[in-house]
Amino acid sequence: MFRHAFGERERMCIVSDRHASILRGTSIVYPEVSYCVCIFHLWNNIKKQFKKNHDRLREVFFAMARAYKIEDFNRLMEDMDIIDKRVRGYLFQVGYEKWSIVHFTVNRSMMMTSNIVESLNARNREARELPIMSLLDYMMNLVMKWNNTNRMTAMSIFIDIGQKYHEVLKENSYLSQKMTVKPSTDYVYVVMDAEQRRNIVYMQKRECSCKRFQVDEIPCPHAMAVLDYTHMEVPKYCSAYYTKEYFKKTYEVSVNPLPDETTWDFPTKVLDNVVLPPIVKGKPGRPTKSRRKGLYEYLYTKTVTCGLCGK
Repeated sequence: MFRHAFGERERMCIVSDRHASILRGTSIVYPEVSYCVCIFHLWNNIKKQFKKNHDRLREVFFAMARAYKIEDFNRLMEDMDIIDKRVRGYLFQVGYEKWSIVHFTVNRSMMMTSNIVESLNARNREARELPIMSLLDYMMNLVMKWNNTNRMTAMSIFIDIGQKYHEVLKENSYLSQKMTVKPSTDYVYVVMDAEQRRNIVYMQKRECSCKRFQVDEIPCPHAMAVLDYTHMEVPKYCSAYYTKEYFKKTYEVSVNPLPDETTWDFPTKVLDNVVLPPIVKGKPGRPTKSRRKGLYEYLYTKTVTCGLCGK
């Protein structure tokens, strides 16, 4: 159903955890689309398997996942080998191209985690216990509220770039202050950073030798130094998806509320269908939802009278 609604688009990729059913489903529905792993879920797996050294591994792993150059990736991998050599084999088995920026077969841009889905799951956790009609009504109201809030936010923006990406540009602009720019042509520049490292920026191609410009699709500190030197417009060199106009387009379609259930017109063939609950085999052990917890909640929210003393 997602493929029917969304289709398949250029440079598309799917980011999720490593659950076997998700991988199997995506390989059937989207066989040509790249499948990537959420680095936060991958880190949780590493933390469980290598408990002894996970505190020291955390910083190295996330730096390695976000490394833009193969030299930096290899150096960080050597640092990881010093901490625990077993992690290299585990990450190789997962596939570097599924979680590392420098090995990507498709550009994931800044989306390294599946936090959008996790946020939605966290919000509807309690609503999942409701009857199906109440759950659907809750989800409709939630999406309607989010859509309207984001639409109003988009309408109130007075800059050409979304607020999140505007903050990235401000930080990159600050880092570019101590850099020296030497033009080669109208669109090729050599930028020397504070440590006197040479970086080549191709403005026409929107590329930099540091790889951040083309991966993040937003001017890196070296490109910001060139833009400041040439007084060129910054939004012109950002991805169109980061602009205010695209932000507004995302939420311009309203979520239409459903009318009251008493006004619905059900076809006869729908009313004649009898939907039975699925046959589920109970799992051994105590259920996840404790009856005792529910009893305590009932006692705290209800007035209970003693049958002996009447209090």
